[in-house]
Amino acid sequence: MTAPLTPPPPPHEQPPQHAWPPSPGAYGGVAPAPPESLYGQDGPGMRAEVIEAVVVTVVVAVAGALLGVLWWWLAPHVPLVGDESAIGWAVYLKDSEGEQAIGVDGTFTLLALAFGAVSALGVFLWRRRGGVPLVVALGVGGLLGALLAWRVGVWLGPESDVIAHAKAVGKGVTFSAPLKLGAKGALLAWPLAGLVVHMGLTALFGPRDPDPYPQAYGASGPKA
Repeated sequence: MTAPLTPPPPPHEQPPQHAWPPSPGAYGGVAPAPPESLYGQDGPGMRAEVIEAVVVTVVVAVAGALLGVLWWWLAPHVPLVGDESAIGWAVYLKDSEGEQAIGVDGTFTLLALAFGAVSALGVFLWRRRGGVPLVVALGVGGLLGALLAWRVGVWLGPESDVIAHAKAVGKGVTFSAPLKLGAKGALLAWPLAGLVVHMGLTALFGPRDPDPYPQAYGASGPKA
């Protein structure tokens, strides 16, 4: 003889099996943190970030003056020589196979890469949280600094009027050519190096986003 089957309870009396959001007991007695507590971390507001970005842009750009001085001091000199003929003065390279002109561009590029890395490190140590305004400021400031360095180096370098310079020193006397940046792409070395180094430092050592459910399953994993 088979026992009578017990009819299931009405739908409105059945306990919910997949209720959401889960109760505090479902995660070991710890309720998930509300979204506002996760993303409302302390940090500078947009206005403060813009002010910091302006400061970074100005400081990085002004540092270009130092790069210009170092470029003028460390760059190799391109020797020229003047010659006077019946039709006037002419200026020639003393060493037509010399690589001094390439060294001038290379010196600027290496210095700009170093300045970009140092400026990125300084910005990261000052404000580890980063942010889009700081990254933009680092790129813009690096480009402005490279332009300033270029103009400062040219201004400090030898006279740009080579004919007048040749006349001043005399026929057959060697003198230095004006400091000239032949490869204008070197101006991008500073901002590119700054952006790459800053992104690398942020990815390796920057603050991490908090876990939305830090104690969701407790210390021993999910319960059976």
